[in-house]
Amino acid sequence: MKKLILSLTIALASFLGFSQDSGVSITVIVDNVTNNKGKVSMALHTADTFMKSKGIMSTETDIKDGKVTLTFKNVQAGQYAIMVLHDENNNKKMDYMENGMPLESYGMSNNAMTMGPPQYDDAKFEVENEDLTLHIRF
Repeated sequence: MKKLILSLTIALASFLGFSQDSGVSITVIVDNVTNNKGKVSMALHTADTFMKSKGIMSTETDIKDGKVTLTFKNVQAGQYAIMVLHDENNNKKMDYMENGMPLESYGMSNNAMTMGPPQYDDAKFEVENEDLTLHIRF
């Protein structure tokens, strides 16, 4: 009886463990952070959240030697964009000059640099069934 219960427990745990891993991983590398102050934060966006609200996933990390690597896991197939911010003063927001220009470094997927606010169509990319690695530059 103990062996049967143990076997069922192991089988159930294995099933639940595999069922939680659906989707792909998106690894993002930024290797031109100007200093190690503060944190780098990233958000994964859909067209509905881009420049309007928090991303559907977000993460942050400390900076080491001007480089960071972060991963979004279990991302479903679809179209997304990633925004990255070097929050040097750890105030959890982008700081601006009086004229509206950003004081802190930022970047987005496809390394699109535009005059004016970032646009989703410039930063969007497709997630299918394979893990992705993106290099974003400030």
